[in-house]
Amino acid sequence: MKIIFLLLFVVSIGFTKSIVKGTETIPISKTIFKLKYKDRYKTINLTGKSFIVVSVREAGSDGRFYAVDRDGTVWWSAPITSGAREFSSPSGIFPIIEKKRYHMSKDFPDLSGIDNMDYMLKFTRWGHAIHEGSVDWMSHGCIHVDKKDIPVLYNWATYKTKIVVTRHTYMPFAEYDLRKIYL
Repeated sequence: MKIIFLLLFVVSIGFTKSIVKGTETIPISKTIFKLKYKDRYKTINLTGKSFIVVSVREAGSDGRFYAVDRDGTVWWSAPITSGAREFSSPSGIFPIIEKKRYHMSKDFPDLSGIDNMDYMLKFTRWGHAIHEGSVDWMSHGCIHVDKKDIPVLYNWATYKTKIVVTRHTYMPFAEYDLRKIYL
């Protein structure tokens, strides 16, 4: 019994190094985030790294993704939809664990046989991903990005790109960069 417990403990330590899942992910600055898990907080600094912030589509959030380059510049942003209430998208900071240009959901396949998760950037072992989808209706937990924006995001992202999923607004940190781009 002790050996099984020790093995599970060692595996869980290795697992938490690759996925930092929290009950709440709070943007503190453009590149620093505070993760709350139960009653503990951990600060994650992504300065010098490329990452995608997803502010889920809920009250108090933006319903947008933000692509942030290594120099801290928000260079692309667009609307998203996220998990409906019963299929909530997870909060946390995740690595991209799989990239596929064409993909069919195993849990929610399209009856027509057409791939329904194109440009997939999978970030949890449970199947959560950023992918092409309608931004007019909520998902089964994935992050839907419009077909005009997802190819750019997909081609830019690498396996080193982190995915930050928050239920808080990120716009105050992105607004300055976005005004330069879109005005």
